[in-house]
Amino acid sequence: MAVGADKTENLATAAEAVRSAAAAGADMVVLPECFNSPYGTGFFPDYAEILAPGAPGGTYDALAAMAADSRVTLFAGSVPESAAVHPDADDDAVAGTDAGDARLLYNTALVFGADGSELARHRKVHLFDIDVPGKIRFIESETLSPGDTVTVVETPQCKVGLAICYDVRFPEMAAIAADAGAELLVYPGAFNLVTGPLHWELLLRSRAVDNQLFVAGVSPARDESADYVAWGHSTLVDPWGKVLGALEAAPGTIVLDIDLAAVDDVRASIPIRTQRRPEVYAAGRAAIA
Repeated sequence: MAVGADKTENLATAAEAVRSAAAAGADMVVLPECFNSPYGTGFFPDYAEILAPGAPGGTYDALAAMAADSRVTLFAGSVPESAAVHPDADDDAVAGTDAGDARLLYNTALVFGADGSELARHRKVHLFDIDVPGKIRFIESETLSPGDTVTVVETPQCKVGLAICYDVRFPEMAAIAADAGAELLVYPGAFNLVTGPLHWELLLRSRAVDNQLFVAGVSPARDESADYVAWGHSTLVDPWGKVLGALEAAPGTIVLDIDLAAVDDVRASIPIRTQRRPEVYAAGRAAIA
């Protein structure tokens, strides 16, 4: 989907996209990274919300309604989240939240069930801090804090590993999700015009082949006038590493079937998961430490 500066309009665009996908037969719908906010460290503080029922800004309630109204499992892309510094603070008591309280900002992905209930949330673990001389410099840690959890969620369709964009470059996270039973990895992501052409599809296919499961990478549409220009090309890859379908750079929706039997078939054909030699890897690490 196209993402602009108007949060209300972004939410309306997302709601229509979810309705459209559900009408086309989708049981599970995935939105892109930062779908309700322009992507940039300067935007995150202004667009961040407490992600709880009844919170100001309305993004949480809007997403819950999208899932419930369309009766789908909704992987709600990601949004900037404002969270209490102290993890035991009660963010549900949003009406009494003091705007002067110390807060942390996260890039957070939410998952909602078909009844509108929250199934999971993932805070981006690896922050996008890069500096490619002459091409792109982007430092997410200027405003965001990193999450510290590998997220695997049980849905009515299958068990899913959830991570965000830059997390796809770290194969350890994907392997842990696969070991926990994930048959699908979902990455809302906004690669750019420097990294996207060479790395986006390559990384999605690599994680699929590494772990012999399905991988979905879902990007915002490209806006050449934006401060940060997304590559686009939302893509679904099967456990064999084959691209099952992909969009281009323009807004659009693609609805595809996932045959979970393919996970077992590929894992039986090339049984790398049972042929691992963790004792050799551990000894190698110890030898070079």
